[in-house]
Order: sequence, then C-alpha cells, then structure tokens
Amino acid sequence: MGKRLPEPKSLEDVARYAADGIRRTRVAKPPLRPAAWNKETTSASVMNLADLPEASVPLKEVVADCARRWFQDALKEARAGDVSMQVLVAQMYYSGYGVAKNEQKANMWITKASRYRSAVWKVSDKHPGYNASDSDSDEEKN
Repeated sequence: MGKRLPEPKSLEDVARYAADGIRRTRVAKPPLRPAAWNKETTSASVMNLADLPEASVPLKEVVADCARRWFQDALKEARAGDVSMQVLVAQMYYSGYGVAKNEQKANMWITKASRYRSAVWKVSDKHPGYNASDSDSDEEKN
C-alpha cells in the first residue's frame, strides 16, 4: 500500500509535511510524439486518405440513401398499423421523397390512415414529416 505517515510532533511539522506533499505533486506530461513526426508527413498522410474514393461520398448520395432508409422504416411501421407512419408514407409517396412519386399509393395510404384520424386529409399533400395539429387551419381568419 502506501507509506505510513509520520507522527507530527507539532503544528509546524504538520504544515511542513503538507507543503512538502504539494511540492511533490506531478504535473501531467504532454503525450510524446513519434520520432519521425513532422508537419509535412502528417499533412501528406491526411491527403492520401482524402484521395481515396471510399473516403468521400457526395452529399447528394448520402441524403438519398438516408431518405430511402427513412422510407423503408416508415413503410414497415405503417404496415404494422401505425397511423402517423401511414400518413408519413403517403406524404413520401406524394412528394417522391425517398421513393418514386406515386399519387395512387399516396391516396391509398391516406385513405387507410383517415379511417382512424380524419385530419390526415389536411396534410396529405404537405412535405414529409408535416403533421396536422388543432392549431392548423386552412380557412382565413376574419
């Protein structure tokens, strides 16, 4: 374990022992760099990684893949009977977001969802993810 503390004979001994311990505390050293490290080799290795075709994917492809996966997840939930997901799938079919545009399938999903919630017709032609709420109104206020 550790060293046994000496028995202090006076208050001065206690203060001296505490001050000695403070002086001996270690300061964390910065991590050591490899011997061959320099700025040129580091930037060159980063450039090599950036030149690889797998390292960079166009944002357009990333977004399209994300939208496709979102549609597949929503479709799975909609088939299981989740009304809000049925509305989302209809909106995605209607707008062509994550799937090919298909108004017939959009109407089918909206009809299915409207059996449980009549307000879905308000959002059928809106962007995916737009939800109808009680505060939404299509009429102009007088």
